[in-house]
Amino acid sequence: QVQLVESGGGSVQAGGTLRLSCVASGKPRCMTWFRQAPGQEREGVAGIGGDGAIIYADSVKGRFTVSRDNAKVTLFLQMNSLKPEDTAMYYCAAASASYCSGPDCCRLRSYVYNFWGQGTQVTVSS
Repeated sequence: QVQLVESGGGSVQAGGTLRLSCVASGKPRCMTWFRQAPGQEREGVAGIGGDGAIIYADSVKGRFTVSRDNAKVTLFLQMNSLKPEDTAMYYCAAASASYCSGPDCCRLRSYVYNFWGQGTQVTVSS
């Protein structure tokens, strides 16, 4: 069992920055950030696989940076040049090695993750 605790959300103006953190209680195979805006589906934002491979959604490339502290099993998301359309609840997700398999493993697909944090709100005003 893996427990995830996110922090770092808040309210900023467009162009501002925020840094999200997610601390895992165990050692999952991969960890990824998702977000969900009201009335919209949850979408993958950025993640790091067990082999260190990093993936980003096209909408955040060049603005967001994901990193991981393996010693502390913490996933970070540095968000720069924030836009109002980045407003959402941000969730940290993790996949255990036994659960994550197939070509979508560690990708930006919510169904491959079996552990989820409670979410942290990010609000960007124009």
